[in-house]
Amino acid sequence: MNLNDTDFELFAVPAVFAQDRAVLDARWKELQREAHPDRFAAQGAAAQRVALQWSVRINEAYRRLRDPLKRAAYLCELRGAPIEAENNTAMPTEFLMQQMEWREALDDAASVADVDRLERDVDAARAAALQRCAALLDEAGDAASAAREVRALMFIARFAEDVGARQEQLGQ
Repeated sequence: MNLNDTDFELFAVPAVFAQDRAVLDARWKELQREAHPDRFAAQGAAAQRVALQWSVRINEAYRRLRDPLKRAAYLCELRGAPIEAENNTAMPTEFLMQQMEWREALDDAASVADVDRLERDVDAARAAALQRCAALLDEAGDAASAAREVRALMFIARFAEDVGARQEQLGQ
């Protein structure tokens, strides 16, 4: 193991979008046990600092691998298609129209049922976009198209947060 290994190398899993969460969880526990600073107490402060660096690196990789959006973005970057969401906000017209309709529906939502219905729509759109990401990354090998899906997923994730805030506002 090397601190510069990819997250996939660190966790000894294939560099693909589809991951088994149970495998990731088990590997994270195993790696954390191996790198726990207390295991290096007898070797001195320097060894404990290195162990702490490993622990931080393992947690960083785990957070990225277990989150489908972060994992997809990471894979796109590893495959030469950086997300660059701050510089590239171009989206298909259909997607932008959907975003506007959702925003209007959220603004007009007057009941918990209205917001719940919107939440279901957003969850379905998120699931469909994740499936497209998986197919583009794992089957088609098209990281550039997957990066566009990731940018769309980022919009959806932000909107889902707004839906959650509205649910809280309405007392759920």
